[in-house]
Amino acid sequence: MLKSGLKKTFIEQRCLFDEAAIRINMVDMERHARHLVLPQVGIEGQEKLAKAKVFVVGAGGLGSPVLLYLAAAGIGTIGIIDDDRVDISNLQRQVLHRTEDVGRLKVESAKQQLLALDPNLSIVEHNERLNPENALALFSGWDIVVDGTDNIPTRYLIDDACHLLSIPWVYGSIHRFEGQISFFSTKHDRRYRDLFPEAPPASALQNCAEAGVFGVLPGVVGSIQATEVIKYIVGMESSLVGRLLLYDAESMNMQSLRFEALDSKPNITDLSHAKQLFDDPTYCTPRPQQVQEDESSGQIMMQSISVSDLKSKQRDGWNPFIIDVRSDEELEQARLSTFDLHVAHEVADSAANDLPDDRDVVVLCRSGMRSQLAIMLLNQSGIDASRMYNLTGGIMAWSQFAPEDIVRN
Repeated sequence: MLKSGLKKTFIEQRCLFDEAAIRINMVDMERHARHLVLPQVGIEGQEKLAKAKVFVVGAGGLGSPVLLYLAAAGIGTIGIIDDDRVDISNLQRQVLHRTEDVGRLKVESAKQQLLALDPNLSIVEHNERLNPENALALFSGWDIVVDGTDNIPTRYLIDDACHLLSIPWVYGSIHRFEGQISFFSTKHDRRYRDLFPEAPPASALQNCAEAGVFGVLPGVVGSIQATEVIKYIVGMESSLVGRLLLYDAESMNMQSLRFEALDSKPNITDLSHAKQLFDDPTYCTPRPQQVQEDESSGQIMMQSISVSDLKSKQRDGWNPFIIDVRSDEELEQARLSTFDLHVAHEVADSAANDLPDDRDVVVLCRSGMRSQLAIMLLNQSGIDASRMYNLTGGIMAWSQFAPEDIVRN
């Protein structure tokens, strides 16, 4: 017989072995072997992935790589919401779907492909559109939300709903050759509205059908989004909290812009702000012709320029008229040491007569969205769009690239 002390030790060790066996059974050892050898993941991290619940909004261009990599990583429960059907034009970038899926509901096609990848997954599909009436109920109980959408109202809805529920979310956006990614969290006091306090009008925006999108771009952006989700779940510090990652597939450049919490953003206590965007019919109608690209004439209605290109052109003698369209409060906090005009973005057209005829114009805001509206208004007031440039990344990008040019109070 074992002595009492040895018997106790044996029982304790047996319990430890049993616990380890239970833990290992939760994880497909062969499937996730490459994760298990990573110190940052290991058994404990893979268990966290198996227990995690991730809700993905959209099963299209961004949703496809996000869903595939989350499934491959072993996320135990994945929620999908999308009310669309697979179209043949989707297949250029929405790699989750196949030719034989054309006409099928995207949530059904997505579920089939994900379960083919890992039959042990739990997939919760919602064949409906996210809206202010269902967002809180749909998001409640999930660990993290991923943005795979292509429209502005839904992004503000995700941000407001996640803020109210204290759920983090990962943002992704694509346009032609350019992508943006960030990680927003109420816990860290970093939100989408810190970057974009208010939505620009629909007339200042283009969707993928109007502007086009480089086919592999969603794969890059979506993969980074999935990376941030997995890191968050296993307990690694997200590198994109308080940072906006900008990716340009055409030039193969990537830059990261830091941003702080914005005191002047709206105080969100319900979803009424987002509902106003959903109730605005202009977000669901074709764009006015005057703000689109005129392919017949080759005239570009909205040009962009990076800080590095602007500085390079200035060194070569370029002398643009620089307009800052941020708020008075933002201007007091930080401004360029040299610029020509300050005017609020929503009334930028009032400054049309103040612009010189013999100089190009560069318009900047905090991150590059409100300045697009300003350019649109100036163009509608008769300013030639071919000599106006939207500063990519706004003053955030300028402060990263050339901090010596920034005056802070």
